[in-house]
Amino acid sequence: MLDIRGLNKQFGGLHVLHDVDLSVKKGEVVSIIGPSGTGKSTLLRCINFLEVPTSGTITIDGLTISPEHCTKQEIYQLRHKSAMIFQDHSLFENKTVLENIALPLWTAYGYTKAAAREKAESILEMIGLADKRSAYPYALSGGQQQRVGIGRAIAIEPKVMLFDEPTSALDPSLVEEVLELIRTLALKHATMLIVTHEMNFARNVSDRVIFMNHGSIVESGPPEEIFLHPSDPETQAFVQKSVHRGGPLVL
Repeated sequence: MLDIRGLNKQFGGLHVLHDVDLSVKKGEVVSIIGPSGTGKSTLLRCINFLEVPTSGTITIDGLTISPEHCTKQEIYQLRHKSAMIFQDHSLFENKTVLENIALPLWTAYGYTKAAAREKAESILEMIGLADKRSAYPYALSGGQQQRVGIGRAIAIEPKVMLFDEPTSALDPSLVEEVLELIRTLALKHATMLIVTHEMNFARNVSDRVIFMNHGSIVESGPPEEIFLHPSDPETQAFVQKSVHRGGPLVL
C-alpha cells in the first residue's frame, strides 16, 4: 500500500532524513517512536509532499513519484490517496463541525453538497459527535476537535492515514478519547502510520513499531520485540527512558 525507497530530506546543510526505506501493507498499523527532532514528523510530511523530499521515491496504492520528476498533477493524486492528521486539529474556525467534514468532499472530491452533508452526518455518528453537528470548533474540547479532524480524514476514504502525534497538544484527561477512536479505526483494518510518544498506545494498537533516531530507521519489529527485547542499544536506551518517565508498559 505504501512503499518508500531511499528517501532523503535536507534543509540547507541539515540532513534530516537519511535514505529511509519503509513499506506498509494494506490494513497494517505502524507506529513510529523515537526522540524529538529525529525526523519522524518530517517523514510523514514528505509522504504526501507537504514537505518536498530531496530525493527518493514514494508509492501509495500503485502511484509512484519522486521529487526530481513529479508533476503538480501527480502530487495532487498522491495527496488524494493519503490523509494527514495534525497535532493542532487544523479545523476551519468559521465553519460548523458538519461543514468542516463536508466542505472538502464537495470542493475537492467531487461530491454534491447534499451527498457531502449526508456522508458528514454518518461520520459524525461514527465518531460520537452527532450532537455537535452545528457547533463551531471554539465550543468543543481539544479532544472533540481532534476527533472532528480524524473524522474529516476518514470521510475522504484515504488509502493511508498519517497521524502526526495526534494527542500531543491535548490535556491528559482528553487523550484517551482520541486514542480510542484510533483503536476503532485499527479494528476496521485502516492503513495507518502513527508518530506517537504514547508508548502503551503504540504497544497495544500497532502491528509493527519503528524506532527512528538521527533521521534513520534504527529498528523495526513487532511491538513485543521492540518494547521487551530491542536488539539495538539506541532502542534499548530510549525504551528504558520512556518507561521510567511514563510508567510501566501495559503488556
